[in-house]
Amino acid sequence: MTINGFLHPALAFIALAMALPFFRGKQWKWFLLVPPVIAIGVVFTATLGNFGVIPYLGNVLVLGRVDKLSLVFANVFAIQSLIGMIYALHTDDKAHHAAASLYVAGSFGCVFAGDYLSLFIFWELMAVASTFLVWLHRTKTSSAAGFRYFLFHMLGGLFLLGGLLLRYSEIGTFAFLPVDPQGMEYYDWLILTGFCVNAAVVPLHAWLPDAYPEATVPGAVFMCAFTTKTAVYVLARGFSGVYALAVAGTIMAVYGVLYASMENNARRILSYHIVSQVGYMVAGIGIGTAMCINGAVAHAYAHILYKGLLFMSVGTVLYAVGTADLDRLGGLVGKMPVVMLLYMVGAVSISGMPLFNGFVSKTMTITGAAEAHHTLLAVGLEIAAVGTFLSVGIKLPYFAFWNKPAKTDIKLNPIPKNMYVAMGIAAFLCFAQGVYPQMLYKLLPFPVEYHPYTPWHLLQASMLLAFTGAGFWIMRKVIVPHHGRNLDFDKLYRFIGNMGLLLVCRPIAWADSVWTTVYRVIGLKWLMDSAAGSSWFDRKGIDTVVDGTAYTVRNIGKTGAKIQTGRLQDYLGMAVFIALCVYGLVWYFG
Repeated sequence: MTINGFLHPALAFIALAMALPFFRGKQWKWFLLVPPVIAIGVVFTATLGNFGVIPYLGNVLVLGRVDKLSLVFANVFAIQSLIGMIYALHTDDKAHHAAASLYVAGSFGCVFAGDYLSLFIFWELMAVASTFLVWLHRTKTSSAAGFRYFLFHMLGGLFLLGGLLLRYSEIGTFAFLPVDPQGMEYYDWLILTGFCVNAAVVPLHAWLPDAYPEATVPGAVFMCAFTTKTAVYVLARGFSGVYALAVAGTIMAVYGVLYASMENNARRILSYHIVSQVGYMVAGIGIGTAMCINGAVAHAYAHILYKGLLFMSVGTVLYAVGTADLDRLGGLVGKMPVVMLLYMVGAVSISGMPLFNGFVSKTMTITGAAEAHHTLLAVGLEIAAVGTFLSVGIKLPYFAFWNKPAKTDIKLNPIPKNMYVAMGIAAFLCFAQGVYPQMLYKLLPFPVEYHPYTPWHLLQASMLLAFTGAGFWIMRKVIVPHHGRNLDFDKLYRFIGNMGLLLVCRPIAWADSVWTTVYRVIGLKWLMDSAAGSSWFDRKGIDTVVDGTAYTVRNIGKTGAKIQTGRLQDYLGMAVFIALCVYGLVWYFG
């Protein structure tokens, strides 16, 4: 399982997925923790370099490119995979664990891939495996959402595949190297589009809030961590400094919080906030300075932890109560106090409150944007921070835990202890990184000269949170959640799909119908007439000749039978007569 001395973490997860069908007994679930532990050990002891170099088509495929950028993402992926596996220990469905394992394996494969071809293979493994995490919820809505999710990611994969093949035909290499932002070719834009699909860049984002709320409870915990952050990694690896990403990221940050503020379903709120928070990362990558790249990577690391904690907390509510709709929740603070506290750790982390990891990562990107003289981008990211605290830090917990309950007789399903353990680990890491930022900063790809705990940063964060909280309290009776689905770009996707059916598929179907009619009227009629003629000829011609010959032979046989008398002297006389006739003929004609 080693590649030139490097133990690829993906191999352990693939091995687990292949072995799961053969596990028996009650203790097999403990094997779920083995691959994450192996991955953590590999990541924390890995040496820098290229491993698993395979010659191919005159090029090389690199399965293990280990450097500071890949290691920081592999580090948090390994930790989150352990947290996710612990959270899912109560799940008996082996198909779920196999899909999650292959999904994580694909993420590790992408992070360590040093060429586009290897990246594409693991990219598609992620897409297929994560689709099953949606389908395994086994509801009508999850089946439809999973199908749309799969189609969208196949489309993104086609952009990536087309771009890498065109790139190979132009420059003759699969090497995954940074592009020149000022000299991007058409194939680079195709590859970038494929990456932007997985990064949920607006308007290519609607698959995320459509599919993630329909995934299984533990499946959503995995999905919120890996797909978009793998996309952030490849963007940082190959497209840093592309200014279009800076603008797109800022739009994502604001767009996501606007929709999250209007949503009713808790998991859809968190899904839209993935779009928003990934926007910070994409914006930092697009600006491209060392501080902004560090900020994007640090925020990706912190986001995986606190977003995983938020999805675990809301998933626990869904598991216990049976719904995640805010208009059907309320009054849970007395029934689920520990879950509420753990949720609030994630909520204040994503909101950028001091002493939590969101504060030490998010402010780095905003400060980097301001120092790079991108004032409008910095202002946009600050506005998004207000919406984040409003919707995730206040609105969601208020209506789920403190508001008057919609039903007074809510019965809770027992919550497995492994869920509490997983949430506790994530909450501890969110707090530890906030208190000791160097725990995170030492992993970043560039030297860090940023100091988050300055008086100005503390005052700025405190004022932002305080005024946002006051605004919510004033408007709390106005922004009551209501059941319904907000209009988003998925409606546009479906309109385009319907127009495609109308303009392309229906004309083709009409032409096929016309051809079928013509074939039936002309071609099929000719074949039927030909068959009828052949049948008549067979009956009247061939059968007549054959039957006539048979009748003639039969009659000759009957006549011959009558001639035969059975007496020897008759036969001798007949033989002499025939001989004389033959002799006479020969003599006459000779």
